[in-house]
Formats: sequence, structure tokens, C-alpha cells
Amino acid sequence: MNARLPLLWLALHRRRRMLTALLLGMVAFETLIIVVTNTIPPGQLFSAGTGGQPPSAYRAFSGSSGDVSIASYPGLLGAGLSHPFWIALQLTVIGSLAAAAVAADVEAGTIELVMVRPVTRTRLLTERAAALLLASAALTAAATLTIAAGVALSPEIHADVGLGGVFAAGLMGYGFTLSVTGPALAVSAAGRRRAQVLGAVVAIGAVGFAVNFIALAWEPAAPLRFLSPFHYYTPGDALAQGAVLWARLAVLVGVGAAGFLLAHLLLRRRDLAP
Repeated sequence: MNARLPLLWLALHRRRRMLTALLLGMVAFETLIIVVTNTIPPGQLFSAGTGGQPPSAYRAFSGSSGDVSIASYPGLLGAGLSHPFWIALQLTVIGSLAAAAVAADVEAGTIELVMVRPVTRTRLLTERAAALLLASAALTAAATLTIAAGVALSPEIHADVGLGGVFAAGLMGYGFTLSVTGPALAVSAAGRRRAQVLGAVVAIGAVGFAVNFIALAWEPAAPLRFLSPFHYYTPGDALAQGAVLWARLAVLVGVGAAGFLLAHLLLRRRDLAP
């Protein structure tokens, strides 16, 4: 155990089995996406009865704001980086480690034992937030590197999708995790139950995906897309353009940073008694 950052390494050590399983699951899933993409041309997957043109609402599954069809190499690879399975793995990491940041110790009545060392509230939150950021970075890197390896090994896919686009999509994926992590830590800093943090994570991630899908499928609900992180996290667009969409990434990072700041303010002012 590292003596310099004990809270950070302890948080990762306690969840090492879970993190290992999630990393292996992410690599396996993205490998499946590469195999499917390399075996069956994307257009053929959606050709039956539609002339090769899937419904416009499917843009939500390709991680696109509207320009990239899922019936394309960038669209299908983007689906691998915004699929509900990808989302579920990311939310599992965020929910578990964010709940453990503060709320879990308050619920268990162990927060006073943690703070007696002494450990400042800022250090407590910073180290545990850093553990969460490292875990999310590892999971995002696993997905990105698997996609990158598949693209590099397939000349046909590589002709349409460059490695620069893959890494741009990966960076935007990490921006998405930040946009969920910040608010989740704020809830943990203010809450007294793990369930409160998990509920917030599900609301931002799972409900956010549903809102974006509805906004793309139903024109009257289109303005709601701005409330979802998936309007700004568009890996399909990044893959197609071969570049980071900086304005959208700035929104995701800004939401995450605001959440971190709010978490520090809430933790400094709250009563930690169970």
C-alpha cells in the first residue's frame, strides 16, 4: 500500500476484483464490436426493409448529433463507445467509487474513524476522487485501445476511420465520465446513503441516454437534448471527423469541474456525524 496516498490506493485496492472484471468485460465487448464491424459491412446490418437507411433515432446509438449514420464504420464503432453496455460499465465504476467517497462512510458510521488520523476533508475527497478518475481512465483506455488495435489491423475499416479519430473519441469518452463523476461526488459529499449517489449516477447516465434518444426520435422533444450529456458526447462524430469536438468536450469537462467544486464546498460545510 502506498503510504503517500493511502486513501487513493486503498479505494482502488478494495475494488480491485470489480475493476479487473470490468476491464476484461470492456475489452471483450469492444473486441466483439470490431469483429462484427470487420465481418459484416455496417450497411448490410440495417438493409432489410429500409434500403440501408436506419431510422434517424438510431443516431443516439452511433454517438452522433446527426451527421453520422450507424450504418457506417464510424457509426458502428461509435456505437461501441456509446452502447448501453459501455454506459453500464462506466456507471458501475462511477457509482461504486463515488458512493465510497463520503456517503458510504457516513452511512456505515465509519467516517469519524477515517477523519481521526487526522485527515482533512479536502484530502479525503481529493484522494478518493483521484481513485475514481484513475479507474474511469483505465476503463476508457481499455475500450479505446481495443478499438484502435482493431482499426489498425483492418485496412478496410482504417480506410474510413483513422487512429486519430479513435483517440479523439476516447478522449471525449473520458469527458463523459467526468460529466457524471463531478455531480456524483457532489451528491456523495452531501448525502448520507449510497443509494442517493447511485440514483444520481443512474439519472445522469441511463436517463440521460433515454432523453437524448427521445429528443432525436421525436421532433417536439428536440430541445431536451441539451439536458443530456449524450448530446455533447458524440464519439461517432469524432471518429468520422478524425478530431476532438472541443466545444462539446468543454461542456462535459465544465460540468465535471463544477461538480468537483460543489462537492468540496458541500463537504467543508456539512456535519459528518452519522
